[in-house]
Amino acid sequence: MSTQATESRTVTPNEAKMALRHAMLKGRPVFLWGPPGIGKSDIVGQITDSFEDSFLIDIRLSLWDPTDIKGMPYYAANDNTMKWAPPVELPDEELAKKYKHIVLFMDEMNSASPAVQAAAYQLVLNRRVGAYKLPDNVMIVAAGNRETDKGVTYRMPAPLSNRFLHLEMRVDFEDWWQWATENKIHSDVVGYCSFAKQDLYDFDPKSSSRAFATPRSWSFVSELLDDDLPENTLTDLVAGAVGEGLAVKFAAHRKVASKLPNPTDILSGKVKSMEATDISAMYSLTVSMCYELQEAFKRKEKGWNAMADNFFGFMMDNFETELVVMGVRVAISTYKLPFSPQDLKNFDRFHDKYGKYVQAAMAS
Repeated sequence: MSTQATESRTVTPNEAKMALRHAMLKGRPVFLWGPPGIGKSDIVGQITDSFEDSFLIDIRLSLWDPTDIKGMPYYAANDNTMKWAPPVELPDEELAKKYKHIVLFMDEMNSASPAVQAAAYQLVLNRRVGAYKLPDNVMIVAAGNRETDKGVTYRMPAPLSNRFLHLEMRVDFEDWWQWATENKIHSDVVGYCSFAKQDLYDFDPKSSSRAFATPRSWSFVSELLDDDLPENTLTDLVAGAVGEGLAVKFAAHRKVASKLPNPTDILSGKVKSMEATDISAMYSLTVSMCYELQEAFKRKEKGWNAMADNFFGFMMDNFETELVVMGVRVAISTYKLPFSPQDLKNFDRFHDKYGKYVQAAMAS
């Protein structure tokens, strides 16, 4: 595979996690390629957390000097020799005894200077550099942007590139959507991106814009929405995260979403209809209802089956088929809601009209 990774096979974040985890357990160093903001660092962290008794060392190799890897030579007066002081950031045997798995993540490797890459090559090839030796339970993962991503990169030497298994990631909406709903990304963000999938990621290396939409920048927008900010200030900050054009579109979406009924009122049966017809706002409402149902189930709230029944009834009476199917899929696959058909008055009507579509969606 070319180190430029320009015409290579690409993988989704979930596919990358499966492949990366397997390669790491086999002891093979892996290089994750991908555009900025796609979540390379997050994936390495998630895999590390999935290992029993693990520890992650996350270093930005572009900020390092060769001596940060090799260590620093010093004169040992007691035996009149020159020795090497080992690097502090790299794992030693004392740390290795505390954990079963240690992941050494060298981010921005191809943005490091050629001299640093040369030192890293010795570490990856021989698992040692100078007097320093990597403990046996250390797994090596590296990552970097592609040469086409308008970042500062240096072409990796072929011998160093050949020591890695290479995976190039791409943005995948379904993967992001599952992650976003599981990690409580604000429903306005999930709703907007579910409707305007192309706006989840709009990085253009040829553009002069300093702000652009990525999964990472939308996560920041979600955090902003949790703060009580004046609308103008919020729009300025959103523009600084995803760009001015998307900030204006997102603000328009939120104005419509603010007119939607309260999810709690829908699930309690107080509200049975809605006037808004904006699809992105309906996506937001669906995610919010699923979240409310999940929280009520965790609290073991009495009348939960009635809430679930109202969930089905409201969607069937107000949403198009695509949104009904999406809502049930979210509820079952992402939020793991244990619906009991025998306890739902609306289930037979739902099954007759939408059952085949839900089965097809769940199988895909």
